[in-house]
Amino acid sequence: MPIKKAAMKALRQAKKRAVRNQNVKEGIAFLRRSVRKAMESKDVKNLQALAKAEIKAIDKAVQKKVLKKNTGSRIKSRLAKKLNALAKAVK
Repeated sequence: MPIKKAAMKALRQAKKRAVRNQNVKEGIAFLRRSVRKAMESKDVKNLQALAKAEIKAIDKAVQKKVLKKNTGSRIKSRLAKKLNALAKAVK
């Protein structure tokens, strides 16, 4: 446990930020699961909206430094690959 007043405040802030960051990551995980389910059911209309929401959430998390830049890019790249493969399969 910290002794100095500034260290105590820093610990309080770190706990709050950890909770906030965890919520953001859980939201992204939920969107990823939703997109995966939409892909399996081949629900194209819903899939486009969910993919757009997922990309927006990832970009925002990267901007807020919740996710690292390369992690966000990797997730988006994998999503794009899957979407393109699904688009080819549908045609």
